[in-house]
Amino acid sequence: MEKKGALGNILIIVAGLFWGSMGIFVRHLNDLGFTSIQVACLRLTTAGVLFALILLIKDPKGFRIKVRDIPLFLALGLVSILFFTCCYFTAIRLMTMSTAAILLYTSPIWVMILAIIFLKEKITVQKVIALILAFAGCVLVSGFGGKVTVAGIFAGLGSGLGYGLYSIFGTFALKKYSPLTVTCYTFLIAGLGSVVVSDPADLVSKISATDSLLSLAGFVLLTSVVTAVIPFLLYTLGLNMTTASKAAVLATVEPAAATLFGFFVMNETVGPAAIAGIALVFAAIIVLSVKK
Repeated sequence: MEKKGALGNILIIVAGLFWGSMGIFVRHLNDLGFTSIQVACLRLTTAGVLFALILLIKDPKGFRIKVRDIPLFLALGLVSILFFTCCYFTAIRLMTMSTAAILLYTSPIWVMILAIIFLKEKITVQKVIALILAFAGCVLVSGFGGKVTVAGIFAGLGSGLGYGLYSIFGTFALKKYSPLTVTCYTFLIAGLGSVVVSDPADLVSKISATDSLLSLAGFVLLTSVVTAVIPFLLYTLGLNMTTASKAAVLATVEPAAATLFGFFVMNETVGPAAIAGIALVFAAIIVLSVKK
């Protein structure tokens, strides 16, 4: 059991590292003229199709779900993934990206509260210390923000809640279905929902106007594999081996990873505060990893 838990921790951390590369892909697609919501739509729908193909090849019976569990998968796809994405991009539009990121990473706090209520998880000093370290680290990595609006704050807190709900709903779903079935239906539903909010007519127009449709398709496919298929499958597998609250804290490695990707790949500067923040995030991971 202890080895299984350690493996789960590693899978979640690796998932966070993959998520940290998202900015590289999103920025390129933004430069091509796609809005952030349209980028999310391309990413979610492509990932949903890929998950469906993987499930079809590996376990066709995995498509079978009970009618009474459909609301659970709707919650995963719409209330968690799509709601989180829309809230997060709205927060970025209304405020600065760093402020939105700080509010997004209130998600471990939401998860810990909801896990105590619905999953009957016990709160421990170890978890609280790790949570404080992780959140402080995210604040330092993201910066202290600038422009702040009431609507932006609510949108940012909503993104943290939606992001955290994946761990809660996912824990319930994993008691009945395989990680691949859970991620497949989550992304198929989120992808269909994202089409509605992405201004589909404008999206199709932009795709048609691109210089190289094959090149765009290849890049979107790569984006989906690296920032959605691999990390969400790893995270869901890891969630099956550890508690929701612990998984949420471990996933805060993402902004630290994003900062490092920005430094090494995109030549962005990293100040002393960001370095201290990265250190705090990894300190939180160490605290969760040691035996009580």
